[in-house]
Amino acid sequence: MFVLAHLSDPHLGPIPEARLSEILGKRFFGLMNWIGARRRNFGATTLAALMDDLKLQAPDHIAVTGDLVNLSLPTEFDTGATFLASLGTPQTVSVIPGNHDAYVRSALSYHLERWAPFLAGDDTAPDTPLDVGSFPYVRRRGPVALVGVSTAIPTAVFLASGEVGEAQLERLRTILISLKNEGLFRVVMIHHPPVGERHYHRDLRDAAAFRRVVAEAGAELVLHGHDHRASLGTIESVDGPVPVVGVPSASAGPDDGRGPGRYNLYRISGEPGAWACQMESRGYVAGEADVARRDLRQLFGTRSAA
Repeated sequence: MFVLAHLSDPHLGPIPEARLSEILGKRFFGLMNWIGARRRNFGATTLAALMDDLKLQAPDHIAVTGDLVNLSLPTEFDTGATFLASLGTPQTVSVIPGNHDAYVRSALSYHLERWAPFLAGDDTAPDTPLDVGSFPYVRRRGPVALVGVSTAIPTAVFLASGEVGEAQLERLRTILISLKNEGLFRVVMIHHPPVGERHYHRDLRDAAAFRRVVAEAGAELVLHGHDHRASLGTIESVDGPVPVVGVPSASAGPDDGRGPGRYNLYRISGEPGAWACQMESRGYVAGEADVARRDLRQLFGTRSAA
């Protein structure tokens, strides 16, 4: 059995000191949002307790689906790198960027440079610079293939939307088909939810195109963040329904209105044609201070790979 953990949107604080020139434009409004709401709802103490619980579960791998930072200030990415290293080595931790990790155009290279060990694919040569063409990346871990998709694009003030893009979608199609032929359990990591309804300023612009690729090429599981809510949807594919799972922010306190901090564990067993996956959700219960809740859900039992 392979155990995969999934967490998202830790929004690591506090906001570091910055020059006035660095917080003009979109960053200024993001800073006001942090001061007005986020710093009350997101806390290091909350996150630390949740991560202590995660480590006790000793998963085989940890998937982090973006938004480690808040304003994309340069030093925030160093904090993000420290956080990823605290979870494990690049062999056991994979990350993709979220919209806050590409908050402004001038910061587009920061996550690629400073988190490179955690988002480089298996076929990426050492010391090779990463760029947008590096996505989707593939990491094979036991029976599981993690496919990291980037939806991180810089957007205007008050927008938090994302986009995969035609080139990346075409690469994703090829990758998913190839991994199926290898007999691997395909887990797609993406920040923006590809299913469900949300306001245009927060949506995945090419969600329909992403769903078509998954429908035609197949996958076993899609993991996302962004909404800061626990959610479960599906994409109908050639291989059967693909669960699409979102988690709340890992830093959200017990009183957060969208749901307190949680992470999910996925226990993956079986083989091609007979996969099984059980999901366990662990984290805070609204209004309570302990990290002890366990909700079990069988995502699917015997799974056809036809």
